[in-house]
Amino acid sequence: MIFYWHMHQPFYRDADSGRYHLPWVYLHAIKDYTDMAEIISQLPGARAVINYVPSLTAQIEDYAAHLRDFLNGDQDQLNDPLLAALADQHGQYDAAGRAFLLESCFRLNHERNMHRYPAYSLLWQMAEHAKSHDATGYLGNSYFTDLVTWYHLAWLGETVRQHNFVARRLIEKAKDFTYQDRRDLITLIASLLDKIPATHRKLVEDGKIELTTTPYAHPIIPLMLDFNTAHETVADALLPAEPYPGGRERAEEHIAMARTHHEQVFGQTPSGCWPAEGAVSDATLGLLGKADFQWCATGEAVLHHSLKYNLREQQGNRDLYHPWLVGKGKEQITCFFRDDRLSDLLGFEYSRWHTQDAVNNFMHELAGIHHRTQGMDAPVVTIIMDGENAWEHYHENALPFLTRLYQSIAENDDYNLTTCSDYLAAHPTTDKLDHLVSGSWVYGNLSTWIGDTAKTRGWELLIEAKHAYDKHIDALSPEQQEAAKEQLRICEGSDWCWWFGDYNPGAAVRDFDSLYRRHLGKLYQLLGCPVPVSLHASISHGGGDAEGGGTMRRGGADS
Repeated sequence: MIFYWHMHQPFYRDADSGRYHLPWVYLHAIKDYTDMAEIISQLPGARAVINYVPSLTAQIEDYAAHLRDFLNGDQDQLNDPLLAALADQHGQYDAAGRAFLLESCFRLNHERNMHRYPAYSLLWQMAEHAKSHDATGYLGNSYFTDLVTWYHLAWLGETVRQHNFVARRLIEKAKDFTYQDRRDLITLIASLLDKIPATHRKLVEDGKIELTTTPYAHPIIPLMLDFNTAHETVADALLPAEPYPGGRERAEEHIAMARTHHEQVFGQTPSGCWPAEGAVSDATLGLLGKADFQWCATGEAVLHHSLKYNLREQQGNRDLYHPWLVGKGKEQITCFFRDDRLSDLLGFEYSRWHTQDAVNNFMHELAGIHHRTQGMDAPVVTIIMDGENAWEHYHENALPFLTRLYQSIAENDDYNLTTCSDYLAAHPTTDKLDHLVSGSWVYGNLSTWIGDTAKTRGWELLIEAKHAYDKHIDALSPEQQEAAKEQLRICEGSDWCWWFGDYNPGAAVRDFDSLYRRHLGKLYQLLGCPVPVSLHASISHGGGDAEGGGTMRRGGADS
């Protein structure tokens, strides 16, 4: 059994001001990254593989450094508007600040993380009543200091809320939070952020986890190399009229920078790589193998397409439960494939179940796989999923569920929790896949990032910016070149096109659409070029009601 948790956020930081447009890096860090590490640390039999994308760890380090400087008195402003509101000494906010807090401080799972606290629930009820009567101006300063404090308390990891003295004291106090209360909370947040690299290094040393990486800014490498890979699974996908300029060179840079950054943060060379979104092609895996990665992983449907039959309808799905060799010579690499059914049960279904019922069902599913794979040499079940967005939908941020799940597997003699590298050390891969059909962990295709008008428009704007980059980069000074290179890497990330589409919520689409165009505009500025008028027009408007708010997608359309 391998649990593979993927931790990722795109670049939210503004290149000009250094301020963050969205808070998801530090909020997930103090909740999900902290909880997952603590759960694995405390349970004797728990093991896992955890993937950290460089775009995420770079921002965690930036937040931690900025908070240290603030607390030490080396700077008087925080670079995130929510943290700045929490740190406001006088707790006095202007009309724009109040509107921002009313919009921002209820962005979490209401049932699981807001209404469980009566004082926080009351703040929401007051806001709804005030809005309905056009009376938000009557909400006083103490309302907003309590609101921003509760928002951060509700985003703390469950292990922190249960065991940390500051968190428990403030939750018990419930209201009338002072500046010292808020400063204590900021100190706690800074401490949690600061501990993340060291905590994970210790878990590696203890043999509890394996750490992996993703190409630097989370680009969809198959598309950077060849847009036509999208046609392998979606024949009528709308594609840009020209290829991405210098795509292979760009992909190689993201891969090389990922290895370097991972070594700097975690002090070890990663053996495994999670290609962004599990997006793969023969050429992509060739680059990973050439870069000395020993293994990678992707979605189950990619294997369906590559073998040209539905695995679940033949041989009890046995071919899913062993890794495959892809490529030849120095480009050869082992590929693990995600069990879509089990992974999606964790990601989307079990949060609605009673904890013990969910664990029992998972163990029943696992027993069925064990029965069907009898006679195989070392069958392996690989659970791969978003390690950050699923848990807020669970009771107590999934702490009871994950604890019981790990314990149930570890205590069963039929199963062995391991990591991908440890598995391969004991069971070298022998089965070879002649051709890997291009696709991703979402439906086994690339349609989440290209193929409709909005997503393809996103790529066209990037192509235009890359042409400007190629034309002007050599005329810049070394320092200017480095700034422009970093900005281009940010623009090449996958998250922008992920959100384009009418099936996603309008507010989220608006956020990411605007941020993508700001990033592209900044690239032009760094190149000394005027910002094109085309970047003033929205790419997508959303308006849908995607499952999980659009932050996650199922691996299979029918899973």
